Amino acid sequence: MFSLTVRRHFMVAHSLPRESFGPAQGLHGATFVAEVTFRRPALNDDAIVLDIGAAGTILEGVLGGLNYRNLDEHPAFEGKLSTTEALAKHIADAVAHELGSIPDGQAITGLDVVLRENPDAWAGYSLQLGG
Repeated sequence: MFSLTVRRHFMVAHSLPRESFGPAQGLHGATFVAEVTFRRPALNDDAIVLDIGAAGTILEGVLGGLNYRNLDEHPAFEGKLSTTEALAKHIADAVAHELGSIPDGQAITGLDVVLRENPDAWAGYSLQLGG
């Protein structure tokens, strides 16, 4: 399996209003580094997984809808907890949706999203696609 990874950072505010989240129950900010890995079993005719610029543009577009937003007020998280894991799934689903807009996007068979909260803590989500 071949892969290509791009990463960008973004900042959000949110709260996690459950006792298990301790001090994170209250409104707080978070800066994430988002890494998205695109996977496919064979390279294209140009011997690449995907154009790296196109991959970065997709990620920037998806994160643009989250950056500097209060996730407590974001429609995608209405009635849901905006944990790092849930946010990783949201990003994976949004990136997958955008793949159809770029050449060779339909050949991607899987995505891995890793959200790094700091150098010592991260969460992720893997999404299998039809490809």
